[in-house]
Amino acid sequence: MNAGDHLSRPSAIPGPAFAELLAAYRDSRRHYHDVGHIEAMLAGLRDCRSLLHDIEAVELAIWFHDAVYDAAARDNEERSADLARQVLAGRLEQGRLEQVAALILATRKHELASSGETQEPADRERSDMAYFLDLDLQILGTEATRFDAYETAVRREYAHVPEAAWRIGRATVLRRFMARPRLYFSDLFAEKLEERARANLARSLAKLTEGEPPQASV
Repeated sequence: MNAGDHLSRPSAIPGPAFAELLAAYRDSRRHYHDVGHIEAMLAGLRDCRSLLHDIEAVELAIWFHDAVYDAAARDNEERSADLARQVLAGRLEQGRLEQVAALILATRKHELASSGETQEPADRERSDMAYFLDLDLQILGTEATRFDAYETAVRREYAHVPEAAWRIGRATVLRRFMARPRLYFSDLFAEKLEERARANLARSLAKLTEGEPPQASV
């Protein structure tokens, strides 16, 4: 049995397209953003199903959000959203299809992004986006050994980046997350994972910046 064979195909995704998705997530160059990541998000989805307004849209966004993943590229989210539009065209009504795309695009910065060029997402869509983004980052709040394994896996995906550049870039990302009033948008995930996630990030940041002069406080 191959990884992911036990996962159910959403009815909106045609069989051949689903097989291609699984093949993409099984790519040997993926060490974290793989089938296991999708499986973990789907498992977390079961815990918040009753809190979602459009479960199908969130599930489809989970399946497509890392469908295109090249650690050296900067347009993975856009290409993944475009793939979702292509595969799901005619199988979802246009508004819901764009909702799926908006969820995927929100993973660029992990912020509650707008659902269009000039408008904020509706309250229902914003709520679902909060849970979706929290599901994507639930790994940050796992136990230390699992978090460390995640960081090792991500570093392997960025093996092409020299160590010094990796430390600077990764530390920048972690500091951006740490500066937020809250890492998780939903109360459910914040209450369950926030404290441990901040401890994990602080520990990781300390390793990345070991030997650097302390930053001046502001």
